[in-house]
Amino acid sequence: MAFIGEVFRICAMGLSESSFGLVVNLYRDETMNLLIGALLLNPEDRISEGAKVNGMSRLASILLGDFAIGSIIDPIGNFILNSDRIDVQYRWVIESPAPGIIDRQSVFEPLQTGILSVDAMVPIGRGQRELVIGDRQTGKTSIGVDTILNQKYEKVFCVYLPIGQKASSVLEVYLALVRRDSVFYLSMIVAAATSSAVCQYLAAYSGAAICEFFMLVRELPAFLMIDDLSRHAVAYREIYLLLRRPPGREGYPGEIFFVHSRLLERSAKLSTNLGGGSTTCFPVIETLAGDVSAYISTNVISITDGQIFLSTDLFLSGIKPAIDVGLSVTRVGSAAQWDGMKLVAASYKLEIAQYVELQSFSQFAADLGEETKARLARGRRLVEMLKQFCGTPMTLMSQVGILSLAGQDLIKNLAVEDIRAFLEMYLAVPSWVMLLLPPRLVGVSIVSLLHN
Repeated sequence: MAFIGEVFRICAMGLSESSFGLVVNLYRDETMNLLIGALLLNPEDRISEGAKVNGMSRLASILLGDFAIGSIIDPIGNFILNSDRIDVQYRWVIESPAPGIIDRQSVFEPLQTGILSVDAMVPIGRGQRELVIGDRQTGKTSIGVDTILNQKYEKVFCVYLPIGQKASSVLEVYLALVRRDSVFYLSMIVAAATSSAVCQYLAAYSGAAICEFFMLVRELPAFLMIDDLSRHAVAYREIYLLLRRPPGREGYPGEIFFVHSRLLERSAKLSTNLGGGSTTCFPVIETLAGDVSAYISTNVISITDGQIFLSTDLFLSGIKPAIDVGLSVTRVGSAAQWDGMKLVAASYKLEIAQYVELQSFSQFAADLGEETKARLARGRRLVEMLKQFCGTPMTLMSQVGILSLAGQDLIKNLAVEDIRAFLEMYLAVPSWVMLLLPPRLVGVSIVSLLHN
């Protein structure tokens, strides 16, 4: 008797070795005959009628170990690029239940992304699930890549999981990480656009399994970047329409919410009794024309602990990362923020929000008061300070120094065009100088240099 989630083996004529599949559906037809819906893990294998099928009496699992660090593997555990490590291997279930409430603790440790606008206004904690949502070509992948780069000295194991991406784009991201010496704490699970829908569907759960392994066995904090879940949902819809399951809204099956919730619920901050490890997840959703009310978008927004919304208008106006402060939110709040960062970033988000409101109001006003003009000028400088190039994450000390200077009156004497030069000169100051001198004294020196 088969059960859902069981692995089976197919022995057919013409196959050099057995082909494996996964049972996903059990139902009876009109004559009460039992029908089994299954997924073939290797679509290149061709099976024919009359082939012998044997149940393996085990759940779908992959072999894991420290060899996964620095490796590129496919969703069923085969190597694409091996890290040449030799170690003990564990068999880990791909779809394991999420940790219970007793096994968790509240999120309190910050996960520094290195992106000033995120760490200051939308702080992320270890064990949190933060959705990255926006239109295509607005910098969603860049946020995950910058976060991976910033974990170089944080002892955080990272998993980058592209689903349905072009193989050339995946290779480009991997080579960018190699050039920055950031693959010694990274594992990639690749289900490219040329992969089957089954591989794209299983890839997300395999990535969560690798993070769980390092979270439970190695007691490490892990970071998972799923890029992206909208393609994962499309692959799941393709599978279940072929299995003749009844479609629901937008053609997706009714249990698509459960598919994503049981995946994202595996992100957790474990209690100290279980080692205190964590898994932080950044699922990505691609929207169409900024529509966040689509089916998959609203589903994942209700599952996650907040979202980072990337605006196309901000991106086209030159504000990168194009994070919309009004629509971005974190439900963990400042509990996962360093105390020094709380002091300097408390009023920053409020000032940015007031600037956006004043900016929209000033378009219809003919005559503005001096106070309003001063606020608009300060807001433009604050927005300019949030601009950051891709691949240049900031240290916590640099972020706190910049926010401290933004809260003072130093920047009002600078032109908006000089803000970028001011930040570059400030970040170029050696760290030992920053430890000896207060940020204001360094800032005053840089301002005087720019004026001269």
